[in-house]
Amino acid sequence: MNAIEIILLNFAEIRRRSIKLWSGIPNEHLNWKPDDNAFTIIEMIRHVLEGEHLFHKIIENRGNLGNYQSPWNGLKYSHVENELEFAERYRTDFLKMINGLDDSDLQNISIERKEVGQSKTLGDYLNRIAYHESVHTGQMLDYLRTAGIQRPKIWD
Repeated sequence: MNAIEIILLNFAEIRRRSIKLWSGIPNEHLNWKPDDNAFTIIEMIRHVLEGEHLFHKIIENRGNLGNYQSPWNGLKYSHVENELEFAERYRTDFLKMINGLDDSDLQNISIERKEVGQSKTLGDYLNRIAYHESVHTGQMLDYLRTAGIQRPKIWD
């Protein structure tokens, strides 16, 4: 396996576990949140899906978001299945972009986010995107434990 194949495998495995987790949450709990300042469960799911699209645009523009407008703007929260369905085309585009890279791109392409003082290689940035979803998966497991909601077994 080359580096690109490993990155794609990692993204697929992380999303598979996220979907397993999200799909196991009863609809009546989607608006639960641990405190007034936190995301609800459905908001966190959308945050992960929308965040991947945002990160994709950051990569395409090498760090400059310009006047980015999210396709999720104004979209009402719904059920997990609807959120996943809406995000699917953006996910497909993101994975196609990664699949079109060469291993050398991971080190030679730089992502410069001047507004946050961040300069990263593309390989580093892709790993940070995967980490973002993984962190929220762990956070969601904690939400479910705190709320006393059965947690799907994602460690198969």
